[in-house]
Amino acid sequence: MEASRPTLALTLGDPAGIGPEIMAKALAEGSCYDALVPVVVGDRGVLQQVVDGGGLDLEIRTLDAAGDARGERGVVDLVDLGNMGDVRFGEIDGAHGRAALDWIEHACALARDGGVEGIVTGPINKEAAKAGGLKHPGHTELLADLLGADPDDVFTMFVVGKLRIFFLTRHLSLRDAIDALTEERVRAGIVRVNELLGDLGVAEPKIALAALNPHAGEGGMMGDEEIRVLRPAVERARDDGVDVAGPVPADAVFHQGHEGRFDGVIALYHDQGHIASKTLDFFGTVSATLGLPVIRTSVDHGTAFDLAGRFAADARGQVNALRVAAELAPGALRAAASRARA
Repeated sequence: MEASRPTLALTLGDPAGIGPEIMAKALAEGSCYDALVPVVVGDRGVLQQVVDGGGLDLEIRTLDAAGDARGERGVVDLVDLGNMGDVRFGEIDGAHGRAALDWIEHACALARDGGVEGIVTGPINKEAAKAGGLKHPGHTELLADLLGADPDDVFTMFVVGKLRIFFLTRHLSLRDAIDALTEERVRAGIVRVNELLGDLGVAEPKIALAALNPHAGEGGMMGDEEIRVLRPAVERARDDGVDVAGPVPADAVFHQGHEGRFDGVIALYHDQGHIASKTLDFFGTVSATLGLPVIRTSVDHGTAFDLAGRFAADARGQVNALRVAAELAPGALRAAASRARA
């Protein structure tokens, strides 16, 4: 691996979706090669199908090992698992899901063995993945298991411009997410976000906790979670030495984070943070997974089966996911080394 450019494993996502297409388009766009050495983990037939279909000027070079990658513009270095071939675009199929899982598992094996310094994943379809053998709620939980991380220490962070959004809960219904908001869980989440920002090189992070209710509950007139749970959790986190504000009304806090007033904003549930980031810049939002031994990023959209095979998908999100992974990889490695020494 080069000292100046991290080597990253790139998985293609569900082969029946737009994941292979946008990954190939991002590599054809070429800017990522200035910042990283990409190693695609997938299937040559799948990749060739989208290269040909999209009329992309890319050469596919099969590797014997990830360490053989040279990171040359116009060349896709591929670890070919040979497990798919031609794809039936737009179809939910267990064989497609199994292939996507194989690529993820192999990328994680490369990370465990030190062959790559980060992973950039393509979007999967959970129904197809489940039919293919997925036993986890989603991508993040699968990666934590494969990379030996404690799921409670793993956080999703959205990056869009200056705004960094962390999610206290992920794939829960709104009712279950509200029920999950205990004082201790919120306090621990604030402390963990402070640690993760420090791992990324943010000195003395300033954090904001989003409120749950309109106007942060308006003194209990619009809900009392701020009084019973959120405010005490913030006060305890401050006692732990964290510079945290809140709970701040959710209709203001994400704008404030985008302006740079906070280094990180903690959203309480899935859509609270997703709506803010995607409205700000749908294709510019990148999902990063922190707390793993290596960095992982992804586009913040799905497989778009309705677009698959038409070769009209927008790859700007994938370009950004590659860029952010290259920027964050050194910090993730420093954090992993520090945990190992401890």
